[in-house]
Amino acid sequence: MSSIRELERVASSYATRAVYLDRQGKTDSAITMYKRAVEMLMKITKLYPDYQLNQIYIQRAQAYQRRIRKLRGEPDGSLMEPNGPKAGQKLSYDELVLTDKPNVRWSDVVGLEQVKAVIEEAIIYPTRRPDLFPLGWPRGILLFGPPGCGKTLLAAAVANEIDASFFSVDAATIMSKWLGEAEKNVARLFNAARAVASQKKPAIIFIDELDSLVRVHSSEIGGEARVRNQFLKEMDSIVDKGRRLHVYVIGATNKPWNLDWPFIRRFQKRLLVPLPDTPTRLKMFRHFTKDFTLARDVDFRRLAERTEGFSGSDIRDVCQSAQLNVIRELFRSKKALTADVKPRPVSMRDFLDAIAKIRPSVTEEMMKLYRAWDENFGAY
Repeated sequence: MSSIRELERVASSYATRAVYLDRQGKTDSAITMYKRAVEMLMKITKLYPDYQLNQIYIQRAQAYQRRIRKLRGEPDGSLMEPNGPKAGQKLSYDELVLTDKPNVRWSDVVGLEQVKAVIEEAIIYPTRRPDLFPLGWPRGILLFGPPGCGKTLLAAAVANEIDASFFSVDAATIMSKWLGEAEKNVARLFNAARAVASQKKPAIIFIDELDSLVRVHSSEIGGEARVRNQFLKEMDSIVDKGRRLHVYVIGATNKPWNLDWPFIRRFQKRLLVPLPDTPTRLKMFRHFTKDFTLARDVDFRRLAERTEGFSGSDIRDVCQSAQLNVIRELFRSKKALTADVKPRPVSMRDFLDAIAKIRPSVTEEMMKLYRAWDENFGAY
């Protein structure tokens, strides 16, 4: 079974390629890439029905399906929401943005204590006691680091912690010309967040794959310069210390080196979300297996030591693979159809076999790049 992080990586690659081809007017190729992105996103939701980010992925898949129909000249009807746009109308920013928070709590984010502490100081404290911050508070937080380490979970968790309206947007999607003029969509996004905040409710704008939205000048295509300028303008408006609205922008990227300085400096907090260390991996094994029936020989400390270099997503894959091995045995024994027959406990051997099959998704060379960028641009 493919792991979540690999499916996420492939889906992201297809979506980014699709938007690029779409902007180039290569309709047939763009449709092919959009379809592949949809297939990968829906595969995640089917293989991992309890995954906390499925709501986001379903929303993105629906947006890509709308674009496929638009490129084919078909009416946009099969997946429209009750109050969605009529055929032929431009999609509004409402189709761009997921406003329902994924069901992620602060306690679901294992480890990352330093990062959580900074986010707590930057968002949670000012939301609860703004009177204690005469100079204002940080409004922009950049989360960077390797994939599968919890950047999206952090954003969703803090939104739930302060009961904020959560505007989650896929940067590759907002850049696509088929969703209208991208810079207008950026303005609508920020206007909607400010409108929520003006009603005394915090608003968090979460932008995934941030480097796809605003990248270094040498990489700009078409209207990307206008998007850059609009985004900088909107960021300047929310970091104005004279304004007391609780609007926060959390950006996530696996490629921080693709962002240039005028954009980077709008994020007052720039936090490396690193690979989990040994104590954190130990906690993750316990967290992911809390609903397992475990054999007495399972040694989480030994498993944590054996998984140096694994991301949080990799650890989850190991636990899932170990549990799947037990289920596989039960079905192959023909006993699974008997309701009162339970699988055996998950053993240490199941975990070790899973570790032998799963390779770390992040190399030491990649981590050197992240640490170097953190030394130059990190702000805690």
